[in-house]
Amino acid sequence: MATAKKAPAKKAPAKKAAPAKKVAAKKAAPAKKVAAKKAAPAKKAPAAKKVAAKKRTPNAAFMKALDLSPALAAVVGDKPLPRTEIVSKLWTYIKSKGLQDKVNKRMINADDKLKAVFGKAQVSMFEMAGLIGKHVK
Repeated sequence: MATAKKAPAKKAPAKKAAPAKKVAAKKAAPAKKVAAKKAAPAKKAPAAKKVAAKKRTPNAAFMKALDLSPALAAVVGDKPLPRTEIVSKLWTYIKSKGLQDKVNKRMINADDKLKAVFGKAQVSMFEMAGLIGKHVK
C-alpha cells in the first residue's frame, strides 16, 4: 500500500496595504458627494410646463341602456341598463350571496338564477362578460 505524497498547499498572495494618504482621501470623498447631492436639488431648473391633456369623454355605446332577458332581469332588475351597470350589479349579487369560489377567487359558483344566465355551474370572471352579451339587446 503506497501512500501518496501530498502537495504543499499554495498560499494566496498577501494583499498590499494601502498607503495612508489614499485611505484618507477615500474617506473624505463620500462626504463631498453627500454635500453635492444635497446641493443639487436647489440648482435644479424649473420643470417644463405640462400640456393639458384632453378630458376623456365616455363612449356613448357603453352608456346605451340595453334590454335584458328575463333570466338576467331576475338577477339585476327589470329596468334597461348599460352594460357597465349590468356587470356592477352582477358583482354586487355575487358578493352578497358569497358565490365567489373560496380557493380560486376568479371562479364564480352559479346559483339557480345565475345558472340560467351563464348556462353552467361554474364560470370564470373573465368569461362572465361574454356570457352576459347573449342576454342583452
